[in-house]
Amino acid sequence: MQFSELATKLGSAIAASSLDNQLNPILTGLAPIETASSGTISYIEGDKFAQCVSSTAASALILPMNQAIQSQATDRGIAWIAASEPRLLFAQVIKLFYQPFRLPPGIHPSAIVESGVEIGENVSIGAHVVIQPGVKIGNDVTIHPNVVIYPDVEIGSRTILHANCTIHERVRIGADCVVHSGAAIGSEGFGFVPTATGWFKMEQAGYTVLEDGVEIGCNSTVDRPAVGETRIGRDTKLDNLVHIGHGCQIGSNCAIAAQVGLAGGVKVGNRVLLAGQVGVANQVTIGDRAIASSKTGIHRNVEPGEIVSGYPAVSHKLWLKTAAIVNRLPEMYQFFKQSQRN
Repeated sequence: MQFSELATKLGSAIAASSLDNQLNPILTGLAPIETASSGTISYIEGDKFAQCVSSTAASALILPMNQAIQSQATDRGIAWIAASEPRLLFAQVIKLFYQPFRLPPGIHPSAIVESGVEIGENVSIGAHVVIQPGVKIGNDVTIHPNVVIYPDVEIGSRTILHANCTIHERVRIGADCVVHSGAAIGSEGFGFVPTATGWFKMEQAGYTVLEDGVEIGCNSTVDRPAVGETRIGRDTKLDNLVHIGHGCQIGSNCAIAAQVGLAGGVKVGNRVLLAGQVGVANQVTIGDRAIASSKTGIHRNVEPGEIVSGYPAVSHKLWLKTAAIVNRLPEMYQFFKQSQRN
């Protein structure tokens, strides 16, 4: 693809370009800025990486709105386009060079599709898939090999179920969702009632709902509650190895990183960010736009817009102050011992 063709396809997303300088290389792929080679396009997100322009071998770059960086690229003979959000534009460029693998439409001969299953148009069902009775599948759905779908499941149009994931009963998956390999959606919540003779199992008779545009990472679990529903809001994204306990309510446009664990009944607002290995205790409420840094342990409610860190969670500013003090504890201890001697 020639650089000029790429710029035409991106259209209004581009704020400026080097096309006036007649730099029009042929682009064959994409690469990170540090390892880019001739024929590839890469990007620089901000001034922090501006020095990479002087060393990269890329034929084209996506740059921030910085004339100095743009002039440097031109001087080196590197074609460039500029945007207010270079990383977002690079994501759009990736879609022009790469399309994920998709099964051809149809049902593989080894798949088991029970009677009473409703299948929409242009659906792809791979090898050794098992679909139980009462399942409803929308149009353009892709179900990769070895997926198991229990009874009483609804799957919206254009959703993708990757190999070896399991969709348990009483699950409602919206349109344009992605469930990655090894994930279990609607598995039984951890419900046991203590008695004098041991644990009495509480059956999990509720529902699990993924709204439109939800993405679930590999080996993540979203549990079904005893009653009511576990719900993940529109366009929320879960990384790999995330656990969502029974009865949790998660809002829209949240991002939850790897190894986060939510206990039962947690309520998460909209546009919340939970970094890696965050743990959230039972029945906690996290307000809209809140952020928890990695390894935070949340045992109390978090106010909307609040940023928390540490275990147990405190405001991020307070955590930074305490972390600075911890680094000085050996020095303070020596001072204390010396004071005792005096």
